[in-house]
Amino acid sequence: MIAGPPLERVMRRIAETPSEFLAEPRIGSAGTVHVAALVADLVRAAGFPVDRAALIPFESDRVDQRNRLSLAAVTIWLLADLPAPTVEAMLTLLGETIGDLAATGQARAFVEHAERREELARTALAALGLLPEGEDMRQAADRLSAVSASERQRLIRASRAAEDRARQVREALVRKAAEESADKYTRE
Repeated sequence: MIAGPPLERVMRRIAETPSEFLAEPRIGSAGTVHVAALVADLVRAAGFPVDRAALIPFESDRVDQRNRLSLAAVTIWLLADLPAPTVEAMLTLLGETIGDLAATGQARAFVEHAERREELARTALAALGLLPEGEDMRQAADRLSAVSASERQRLIRASRAAEDRARQVREALVRKAAEESADKYTRE
């Protein structure tokens, strides 16, 4: 990972997202923001060739993709101000990473709420291999996991699974104790 911009600057960039990037994404024939075109423009501006196949995930006729596409548009606005090491890093961020993030909240919340802005900023920087200015890898990772809604959900799922396992062990111990007690009673 290499040193990146100050986190405050990245968060300010997100907060200043123009309303055009928050408009309805193009889904089928509805909406105004052509996210695939934004991706192509971003890739070209970064000096990379545009692969038409890489744009397919940003074209959709499914309404359930609206939030993912909206958050991708916001992230494209952010990426226009950040150095991208590779086109693959940009496309992975805009595709998989933003898809996971979009499942945790509405795109507009990542612009309007400070904690969500920080989550998007830190997620984008990490995906691009950049550290917020003044932070080392450990600090950046700790802070990202502290503000990450997807990390919180993962921890909640892990905690519930651990509780279920503990309950199953307790129930098995109770059954075994009951069986041993019944065996002892039968022998006497």
